[in-house]
Amino acid sequence: MAASLKILIAPLDWGLGHTTRCIPVIRYLLDQGHKVTAAAEGAAAILLRENFPRLPLLPLKGYGIRYSKSKTWFTMRILIQVPRILSAIRREHRWLKDQQAQHHFDLVISDNRYGLYHAQLPCVILTHQLQVQSGLGDITDAGLRRLHYHLLERFDACWVVDAERDGGLSGKLAHPGLLPRQATYIGILSQFMGCHQPAAAGASILVLLSGPEPMRGQLERLILEQAALLTQYTFVVVAGKPGAVVPQALPAHITYHTHLSGEALLEQITAAALLVCRSGYSTVMDLAVLGKKALLIPTPGQSEQEYLARYLAKKHYFSAVSQRQLQLGQDIPKALAAAYTPLRPLGTNENMVSVIAPFLALIAQPPL
Repeated sequence: MAASLKILIAPLDWGLGHTTRCIPVIRYLLDQGHKVTAAAEGAAAILLRENFPRLPLLPLKGYGIRYSKSKTWFTMRILIQVPRILSAIRREHRWLKDQQAQHHFDLVISDNRYGLYHAQLPCVILTHQLQVQSGLGDITDAGLRRLHYHLLERFDACWVVDAERDGGLSGKLAHPGLLPRQATYIGILSQFMGCHQPAAAGASILVLLSGPEPMRGQLERLILEQAALLTQYTFVVVAGKPGAVVPQALPAHITYHTHLSGEALLEQITAAALLVCRSGYSTVMDLAVLGKKALLIPTPGQSEQEYLARYLAKKHYFSAVSQRQLQLGQDIPKALAAAYTPLRPLGTNENMVSVIAPFLALIAQPPL
């Protein structure tokens, strides 16, 4: 085994997906005897603490992005906040300089936190969306990709979270015509990679809610309203909000959890006949690894999720419906009866290890 390294890993705070896909990376690094420290606050920190109770955690503020309630203005509101995002990137870059002076890390792994690069320290960035999908046309997307690559190429390596062949799970998001100069495909990253799946009854409808407010809450209200009338099904709802309040007076056929730990969530996913969820990329990777049927509902106006839902439905990997057209009474039986294209086995660490191990070995080599 290579010498033990001090490694900082920091996921972005836009939903919990960036955090969940860091879990297999952290697990592997700890298994190899490295000293891992995470940087996070809020729900991301809670999730990391649940999975790794002894993991040191440094507080690191998020980007504080505000989201529109309307599909029409969703993308535009994000673009308006680009100066704010760039300011947050500069702030976290200064934060890393201060932390490095104190902790002396050997490596930084950032999941979509663009300020965590350092001139005297090897730094890696994890991402899957190389080709930004703005929904505003090819010219805008090309300009955003140039800006994006400028940010990515500040890092020593860019690990692209998808399979390299056949468009992977993300299609053109992670497979543009031109890659960043230091990019390598690290494969699928799921919190459930290598996990033992318990025996499943396969009867319930599991609703996984995720993503930013107010869109997350809008979908929750819509689903609870429709599910209340569908007493022929048993629903399990996971709100994706650690510390939230459970709604009162839910019907007996609906069970509600504010949040579940990885092991408990795995049991619910395995026992479900169908999952109803957003088409966020980390959720899609979890579904693919576990081989589950799913009805995907992209966040309205979020171009990446809308593209992923269309792409995955066209490949017959999952079913998809827009939030505006959602009718669970019709959509659930259709999704259960649909014929899906089997995904090749994705639940191994082989691709991830083949990228990470030699990179760590190179860092651990003593200077000449």
